[in-house]
Amino acid sequence: MSNGTSPGKGGVSAQTFEYTSVTIESFFDKDEMKKNEVKTGIIVLTPHQNDLVNKLIVKLTENAPEKIERIQSRLDDVEKLAAAIAQFPSLLERTNMTSSVRTPEALVESLVSYQDDGDTTLHMPSKAILGKGFLVAKIHTFYSMSRLAKLYTDMSDKEVKEYTDETVSMMFTLMAEDVYINLIHDTTLSMDLRRQLANSLIILWEHRADQTISDIAPVLQEVWSARRTLAPAFGTMMGTSELLLVSLQMDEQWTLFIKKRLGDPEVSQAMEEFLFGISYEQIGRLRSILKEQGIRAIGRDEVSAYLGEHVKTDVSLDYRDFYLLYTVRRDNARARQRLHLEGPKKTLEDHFIRFVLEAQQEKQNMDPVISVSSDNTKL
Repeated sequence: MSNGTSPGKGGVSAQTFEYTSVTIESFFDKDEMKKNEVKTGIIVLTPHQNDLVNKLIVKLTENAPEKIERIQSRLDDVEKLAAAIAQFPSLLERTNMTSSVRTPEALVESLVSYQDDGDTTLHMPSKAILGKGFLVAKIHTFYSMSRLAKLYTDMSDKEVKEYTDETVSMMFTLMAEDVYINLIHDTTLSMDLRRQLANSLIILWEHRADQTISDIAPVLQEVWSARRTLAPAFGTMMGTSELLLVSLQMDEQWTLFIKKRLGDPEVSQAMEEFLFGISYEQIGRLRSILKEQGIRAIGRDEVSAYLGEHVKTDVSLDYRDFYLLYTVRRDNARARQRLHLEGPKKTLEDHFIRFVLEAQQEKQNMDPVISVSSDNTKL
């Protein structure tokens, strides 16, 4: 996964592979692609985001004009960052690098063939690393906008929530990069799906947006929000009643996932980690402690005392807490995979997104299969 043509261990030469047709237009509206876009295809602001910015500026002009210059400065910085990233070669085109040639086909094969453990930062294209910084800067900017909308305008709660929702949606796009990499390296998935995931990851790197994740984000956000209703959160530690409460509030896609996949121990363990906010290992210890002491239920604020260590089990709706706890579960899962330990080797997000993508692939199997084109609108 480098900028050169050495795609993973041993190298893979560029060749023609058969894929389901994947075009940029299938991920983004053409008008959105043309507006607020720099050379790389990074979307600085979508039409909806642009509307939110304009609306906030109008409201601040009326209520707190002194705040306008600062937010405009932040937006200018984000645009300049995108413009700087645009100077790096596109990941969707054949590119002559310093000492080699990189093609989209070779990059796909690099991603699916790479199986080494450890941090892959130095194996990633420069544009992928820089693009993550751009997305984080944009997330922080929209979070600031949500605060300004709440504190300095007369917007309704529903209007303010639009800014928060947009921030959270971008956070899920940030998370999607990790999920895609996890699934691409999962050899239990079909090679066709792994290559499709690699295509999606490269497009995400190039444009820093992903339609599939945008569609899934509201569901995961609802699941996260529903954790607030789980009380007592630490009773039998089996998660059955908690899961029922969550599922009753979800859409059809989530309910179907629960029906079809919860019987898999790996999925149910990942679900418990998500619901309780503590690791598989901590859940096992706490379950034993409660059983030994004959305690039927404890509150979230008592968990740290019983485990003898500080654990974050609150139910904050802050998007930063969601991402923080996700990364803890992600790192724990990767460690178990590497060390061959018991417990979930994937996060709940991994399992749910895999379920959604496999369902999409089943529908796509009816479409004609064509060869990869070197045209920059396909991988």
